[in-house]
Amino acid sequence: MLTVAEAQRLVLREVRPLPPMTRPLTADALGLILGEDVASDIDMPPYDKSMMDGYAVRCADLAEGQATLSVIEEVTAGRTPRLPLAIGQATRIMTGAPLPDGAEAVIQVERTRALGDGRVHIEDRPPALGLNILRRGQEMRRGDTVLTAGTRLRPQVFGLLATVGRTTAALHPRPRVAIVPTGDEIVEPSQLPGPGQIRNSNGAMLVAQTANAGAIPFDLGVARDRLDSLRPLIAEGLTHDVLLLSGGVSAGTLDLVPGVLLEMGVEPHFHKVEMKPGKPIYFGTRGVTLVFGLPGNPVSSLVCFELFVRPALRRLMGEDDAGTELTELPLAIEFAYRTDRPTYYPARLLSGTDGPTVFPVAWQGSADLRSLHDATAFVRFPAGDGHYRAGQRFPVLPCDA
Repeated sequence: MLTVAEAQRLVLREVRPLPPMTRPLTADALGLILGEDVASDIDMPPYDKSMMDGYAVRCADLAEGQATLSVIEEVTAGRTPRLPLAIGQATRIMTGAPLPDGAEAVIQVERTRALGDGRVHIEDRPPALGLNILRRGQEMRRGDTVLTAGTRLRPQVFGLLATVGRTTAALHPRPRVAIVPTGDEIVEPSQLPGPGQIRNSNGAMLVAQTANAGAIPFDLGVARDRLDSLRPLIAEGLTHDVLLLSGGVSAGTLDLVPGVLLEMGVEPHFHKVEMKPGKPIYFGTRGVTLVFGLPGNPVSSLVCFELFVRPALRRLMGEDDAGTELTELPLAIEFAYRTDRPTYYPARLLSGTDGPTVFPVAWQGSADLRSLHDATAFVRFPAGDGHYRAGQRFPVLPCDA
């Protein structure tokens, strides 16, 4: 049986980023990944500019750090200076405004005193050449590569793209994810379950997890444990980038999903992973479509999504480092747990003066979704009969779902 790490590597081996598409740089593109390098079309700043409100001066006029100078004009942001500086002159200047010819430093206004007769008295240390000045092209030069393919679009990246004149860019698109819960026992959340029935919690949860991961969910509805119900929904799901099935992948007489997938040309890569919850997880591919058969118990489904589906979606969206990282954190309390497989146990992250700790929540097993309301992570306990002390460190998977 594969370990979690082996299964994760196998999944990512089969994933290729979706081809970039040119898209407008609107808010809908937030979080997407650049599929191209971006170069600047201008020098930035496009002129020598002041970094302070104050007075543009010649350094020689302030060799002693103080002087009274004639103010020849005022330049605000958006205007250009008309007069060059000569000996004994200064220009009143605002933050971001272009410098006049001859200016070598800007003295901040707090170090000056306007005399009211067209002169200003400056009392400061002798200024260094370039004080409070940002020179033309100091941030970037025309033709410089300012962003590389693989960059995630964060708010500051939008600002930089606008600075270099970009309103569109080649971006890896969001994956289209088909979601098909399976089972004769499932009824919609609006219905009151009858004997032997349960509400469709997995469908709602997987839609939310998919959207949270940055992909686009398509809820295709519930497939019953019959071939005539499974086949058309699986066929439709296989037209998407990813197909997520929930339930029907174990070894029961009505667990028909693996057989239907094989019949429809899906190549299985693994079916069972050494973990708890989620052991019977299935992964296969048909062409470039990824197919995950998640266990029907809701906690199993959620954990398997975080460990296997989320990294695959990140890789589809163009992330190079798409693997799942676990951080070792200390237990907040003494805890005993017995398990026959490595177990991802629901827990809550706590902050304290000595740093974060992890607190296992009360949990009744893979069907107990209510306990996950308080969970913000999963702590991985090894197989065996463990009695763990407070402060003992374990790998922790933060849960974004």
